[in-house]
Amino acid sequence: MLAWLAYLTVAVVWGSTYFAIAIGIESFTTYGMVASRYLLAGILALAVSRLMKEELPSWQDARHLMVQGALLLAVSNALVTWAETRVASGVAAVICSMTPLLYGLLGGERLGWRNWGSLLLGLAGVGILVNPFSGAMNPLGVAAVLLAIVVWAWGTLHGRRHVKARGLMGQVAVQMLTGGILGLLLTPFTGGFLHHPLTLRSGLAVGYLMLFGSLLAYSAFAYLVKAWPPSRMGTYAYLNPLVAVFLGSMFLGEPFGLRVVVGMVVILAAVALVQLQPRVAEEAVEVLQEG
Repeated sequence: MLAWLAYLTVAVVWGSTYFAIAIGIESFTTYGMVASRYLLAGILALAVSRLMKEELPSWQDARHLMVQGALLLAVSNALVTWAETRVASGVAAVICSMTPLLYGLLGGERLGWRNWGSLLLGLAGVGILVNPFSGAMNPLGVAAVLLAIVVWAWGTLHGRRHVKARGLMGQVAVQMLTGGILGLLLTPFTGGFLHHPLTLRSGLAVGYLMLFGSLLAYSAFAYLVKAWPPSRMGTYAYLNPLVAVFLGSMFLGEPFGLRVVVGMVVILAAVALVQLQPRVAEEAVEVLQEG
């Protein structure tokens, strides 16, 4: 039951973070936002860990957690944040739905026709979204999101393989403090904290990202990584775009025309193609074992 609650939290809350990022970057720079949300969330996570009297991660685990935090937060999340200055938040979420494919590709799973076909179909969906002949979407923004999902998948699998610590909030604190500190160090070289005067809605958006997107949903994600296999855990990315596209089109006036719909359907079909068959096979094996 706890794993399902974590799954729903990641699916719904992370879907809304694309919308919150789009509002936050109206005032914040990319690394200004990374530093603000993850430093504060990391401090809170550490405080919660101490209140719960968790066992702190060993140095061996801490090293891998810092690598994971750097990759997921200071690189991957920063790329998505930067990309949303160039592409719609809903489009960024749709492209990120390809993350489960990367879990399979980078996780050492054997690749059959279904896997390769899904990858090609997903890339075709991205091509429909970008449509370079129309000039309607920034190719650099799309490329940044594609790079972000590769880094995210690799960093997630790295932590799954190497981190053995049990204290959930302590692990989250190490990762977030690492990402936040790196963001803080990079802020002076990337335009400072703000590129426009701070508005109330931008401040509230970053506050939401810190409390819900980072502290709550990221903690749920860290739990889910350990509780479920990558192929099952990664399906949260199917639901993120539905939330993101709805919020972006309703409140930000982001385009939701036929091309976006078709591209979204093609990408989600690609992800479903590679995921549905393995799940059926796994359930069949479980039934045979129980029988």
